[in-house]
Amino acid sequence: MTTTKRRYVLDRERVLGPLLLSPAVLYIVALVAVPFFLAIAYSLSDITVGDPSYDFVGLRNFRAIWHDDVFRRSLRNSLFITVVTMVLVVVLAKVLALVLTQDFRGKWLVRFLILLPWTTPVSLATISWLWLLDSLFSPIDWVLRWLGLLDGNLHWLGNDHLAMVSVIAVQVWRIVPLAAVIIMAGLVAIPQDVHDAAEVDGAGFWRKLFGVTIPLTLPVTAVAALFGAILTFTDMTVVYVLTRGGPIDATQILPTWAFFRGIQGGNLGQGAAIALCLFPLLLIAAVLILRSVRKMEVL
Repeated sequence: MTTTKRRYVLDRERVLGPLLLSPAVLYIVALVAVPFFLAIAYSLSDITVGDPSYDFVGLRNFRAIWHDDVFRRSLRNSLFITVVTMVLVVVLAKVLALVLTQDFRGKWLVRFLILLPWTTPVSLATISWLWLLDSLFSPIDWVLRWLGLLDGNLHWLGNDHLAMVSVIAVQVWRIVPLAAVIIMAGLVAIPQDVHDAAEVDGAGFWRKLFGVTIPLTLPVTAVAALFGAILTFTDMTVVYVLTRGGPIDATQILPTWAFFRGIQGGNLGQGAAIALCLFPLLLIAAVLILRSVRKMEVL
């Protein structure tokens, strides 16, 4: 009787739903909500590594970081890297998705190789790029010298502009596979009848691409761009491993500057304030992109 009653209780949606959702809720509370509110509390205090006592100082940390030249440069760099990366990711992922949806020999191997950058841990992949872009022993420089296109070394990570290009290239390299998979799902979901109707109307490849494929995949493309923007804007691994924000803070971004100021510099209050500046920017971007996706679906 007890076993039957227990089965009946577990079959009820009001019991089963919260029971299945509770692990996810606990995970979000423990790893997202608690650190977030702890960062808010730290940002409003003068707490440091040397003095962990909590003294409320209001918005003093936010005023201090706003008058910091490195913070403002980090903010500009974060926005610039994210925007340029997303433009390149959307274009390359769209092209890659179109190629991978075609039938050709060895398609499974090509898909496997393309997904490798996404499956490889970010730190491990960035260390590989650190070797490829080495100032003295870069294989890329060696190939360019062998082709007669270069004399000497480029010093990828020692030049302001080349260091920024290197950071963007690595971000694009690791995010394009994810975006391509998301866009592929949108391409596969387009009914074959739509393509057949376009062909009957005499549409060629380019007319079908700009008149059918791109408009119908805009919602999933926007979602791919949103995921990519979040991953790029909040990532500190690529910059930390490649350049440590150098040369002379030329590639410094908000996550790395928050780490250097808060953890290595010991000023936990200002580090938390810098990290919190990521939240409103991401929230605005997410709201705008999701609203545009809703409008696209209505149209």
